[in-house]
Amino acid sequence: MSIDFILPDIGEGIVECELVEWLVKEGETIAEDQPIADVMTDKAMVQIPSMHSGVVEKLYYQQGDIAKVHAPLFSMTPNEDKGAVSHSDTSEAQASKIEPTTSSEQVATVVSKLEQTPEKLSQSKNSQGKALASPAVRRVARELDVNIHEVDGSGKKGRVYKDDVVAFTQQSMTLASLPAQHSVGGTRVEAIRGIQAVMANAMQDSVSTIPHFTYCEEIDLTELIALRSALKEQYAKQDIKLTMMPFFMKAMSLALKEYPVINSKVNADCSEITYFNDHNIGMAVDSKVGLLVPNIKQVQTKSIIDLAHDISRLTTDARNGRVAAGDLKEGTITISNIGAIGGTVATPIINKPEVAIVALGKVQKLPRFDEFGNVQARSIMQVSWSGDHRVIDGGTIARFCNLWKSFLEQPSNMLVHMS
Repeated sequence: MSIDFILPDIGEGIVECELVEWLVKEGETIAEDQPIADVMTDKAMVQIPSMHSGVVEKLYYQQGDIAKVHAPLFSMTPNEDKGAVSHSDTSEAQASKIEPTTSSEQVATVVSKLEQTPEKLSQSKNSQGKALASPAVRRVARELDVNIHEVDGSGKKGRVYKDDVVAFTQQSMTLASLPAQHSVGGTRVEAIRGIQAVMANAMQDSVSTIPHFTYCEEIDLTELIALRSALKEQYAKQDIKLTMMPFFMKAMSLALKEYPVINSKVNADCSEITYFNDHNIGMAVDSKVGLLVPNIKQVQTKSIIDLAHDISRLTTDARNGRVAAGDLKEGTITISNIGAIGGTVATPIINKPEVAIVALGKVQKLPRFDEFGNVQARSIMQVSWSGDHRVIDGGTIARFCNLWKSFLEQPSNMLVHMS
């Protein structure tokens, strides 16, 4: 007896999501907890697992369609006790595994469970035509925009390996480089959906309701870069990737203790200001699904190494479009590292309801005079602050930036102030 699989409540009040990719085909035999589809909400990418073993009968959506929560996603015939599983039983089973959530912690738990895909459930090409590959290889294929079903596997029984996906990509690029008939004129229209739509609305809301002002400064990172270089190899042996970002965050947290107004928010009519004790510092990440801003909670309590671990985890999650909902909530201030791509100065838009954001420019080797008038090559980074002029004035953000700058330019000064 065929039953409908109901798209479960992913939490956060989400009522719909975009069907990014089906991981199964009609007529395919699937196992319980096997990943069925990748869907994208306005928060992140989520993988939906099957609640039963059985055969997929019908897929109700095509790639790019908008699927509704609590509506049928696909139909299947369960293996166990065929004909005895009712639609209500299926709904109850799904509800028992994915309960509606209200808190960010519950949401994070649900999303985490949805994303778990045991290795043993990955299968190779079988009689139904499913590509045999591990979750890691499937992830590589998705990142390279490759349909894994089109890749010829070199492994046993046609199992697809990472090298097969890479070779397929290179072959496709070679074919694409051949002379082709180019069309001229015309247009192409695409819907703005998912995270891109959320970002567009958030940026418009921020600019239209917050009076922005920008403050720029340069920071000499020569000593900090030397310190990080001295420590990098030592911690790399412990599988810790020590970048500059942990130092930027820790120094910012130390400065926020002296200027708590930078770590605040105001209500809608600007009649109240709320000061946050926790320094939940966000970092803007250019992910494959759009701009994501995960944040590290309670930076004021963490060491440089703790921050390095958290930054590495969140960066990987964000670039894969699979950040837990809890990591995207409750940020109090944001760092945007535009210099990782290029550029020196920006006018960043505040991540409402925060009141400040900083954009880090690229580090450049530039000539600067020392205290004796001699010219030296120094590692200079431009930073650009945007502040909410309703609660922050130019003098306040200048003094705050000067304190932050002093910690970065003299790492020993930062060490003295760390608790």
